[in-house]
Amino acid sequence: MGENVKTKYLTPYLESLEPDFTNGANFAISGSATLPKYRPFSLDVQFLQFRRFRNRSLELNSKGHTNLVKEEDFRNALYTIDIGQNDLTGAFNSLSYDEVIQKIPSFISEIRDAMWGIYLLGGRKFWVHNTGPLGCLPEKLGTRKTNASDFDEHGCIKALNEGAKAFNSNLKDLCEQLRPQMKNSTIVYVDMYSIKYDLIANSASYGFKNPLMACCGYGGAPYNYDPKITCRDSGYNVCEQESKYISWDGVHYTEAANAIVASKILSTNYSIPPLHFNFFCNCP
Repeated sequence: MGENVKTKYLTPYLESLEPDFTNGANFAISGSATLPKYRPFSLDVQFLQFRRFRNRSLELNSKGHTNLVKEEDFRNALYTIDIGQNDLTGAFNSLSYDEVIQKIPSFISEIRDAMWGIYLLGGRKFWVHNTGPLGCLPEKLGTRKTNASDFDEHGCIKALNEGAKAFNSNLKDLCEQLRPQMKNSTIVYVDMYSIKYDLIANSASYGFKNPLMACCGYGGAPYNYDPKITCRDSGYNVCEQESKYISWDGVHYTEAANAIVASKILSTNYSIPPLHFNFFCNCP
């Protein structure tokens, strides 16, 4: 998305070598989740890192340091929330479908607490992504025991996708609840599920082949995913035309797929309310 609006990539907060946060900071950590049970960098830890970053920046500003994020920058910043898939993955690995559904409110509660925390520190602009079709990921398709009745018409695992949709419904409700409560704020809810499922369902029209197969992995068709030999492990293989694949490594999307996802996000057709991204940023 940064490339589409011609802005620099966000600097990771944990970047230790001459970081530049004037264009924004990225507090996301690979594998992070809303709940702290199984993850070292859960959402509450990321919020604490943000609060420390904000306090330290304002402290240094007060001492005359320049080229740092200022208070008005924090107030005018766009806060992007994109989390929950790892929580669902962890839950489905050990719980029944009904038990997973029962845990979803606890995931949403953590997101609510983080958004309120940011709001109380002055944040007013929120961009909230729901989660994608979990049951269409090669990593899930290649590791779960399934029967023919478990799949939908496009070859995705129905139960996992239903769990993702239940999470998304709760997240959408949260955004609707917070809008009147968070005075003078803007909260945009983006339907990533519909964007990504459309890529799977209509893959040929986008120029993709084997929509459920990882480009980088091991095992060949139908999913090219083996948990014992994942992408970059010894023995993995890489497809010849990455641009023809939706999934890169069984979990993450390829650059080609992400470019389409970004363009659809920026179209506002999947956003509630349908605000253009430029509304939130000083884009050239």
